[in-house]
Amino acid sequence: MRPDAWHLTDDVDQFLARAGDFLHSRPALHTLPLTVTETLRTRGSDAYGAKAPVLGLLERAGQVRATFFRTPPQRLNPTPLTPEEADTLAAHLAGLGRPLPGVMADHDTATAFAEAWQRHTGATPTLHKRERLYRLGRLTPPERFPEGRGRIAGEQDREQLMRWKREFVADIGGTPAEDSGSWADTRIAHGRVTFWETPDGTAVSMAGVTPMVAGQIRVTPVYTPAHLRGHGYAGAATIEVSRAALAAGATEVLLFTDLSNPTSNSLYQRIGYRPVTDFTVYDFD
Repeated sequence: MRPDAWHLTDDVDQFLARAGDFLHSRPALHTLPLTVTETLRTRGSDAYGAKAPVLGLLERAGQVRATFFRTPPQRLNPTPLTPEEADTLAAHLAGLGRPLPGVMADHDTATAFAEAWQRHTGATPTLHKRERLYRLGRLTPPERFPEGRGRIAGEQDREQLMRWKREFVADIGGTPAEDSGSWADTRIAHGRVTFWETPDGTAVSMAGVTPMVAGQIRVTPVYTPAHLRGHGYAGAATIEVSRAALAAGATEVLLFTDLSNPTSNSLYQRIGYRPVTDFTVYDFD
């Protein structure tokens, strides 16, 4: 391998053997590559569709400086890069003839890469979304909860989980990363989705979590059907899974919010989540 070179692979074990320590060094900032590579390691590439993932790392003086992953057809996800590193990555991928639908990264990295990609390919970047990564400080439940209770989703909830997953992806303007049935089955098997249900047993909101990797768990997805919003159900479900994550031994509990949604950003801060950094998502024409 050349010094200061990007190295690409579709072998997740090979990738983690070289980049694992680097990713574990900043669990919050690296939450996306940590959780995605853990899913690839435990479930294989079928977890994100038929196409093989693309994983890459940048080495400098024998040390990993940065990484990226992509699970087609999703966007490129690099760890923080300098403008020069973003340019070398864009040039490398463009030289390989690898088209990209977009990029998601911390704001400075995403912007630098989008500009570099335009220089090297002529593709026009369009702002898709701005997000904020939060880390839980002290969990601060409200004095009053909505009536009801939290309940871990089970086999009897499979159809509802599938439907809500599809609605959630449509709500955020995303592309499904995996089949909704496979998504539901995995989360049911590991107890990774909690419903908030009303006293009559009606599920009105859900909050999911990722597996714990490097001491961090990320809350995702949080979803309430549109006609049930405004009653505190999402906050209650989020508090339930946040408590469970802490009880499981997580040292960092994280979540992303859409910065265009002031309601959710205010809610998460009220219950104890604090900003880490902002992420930006660009689409490439």
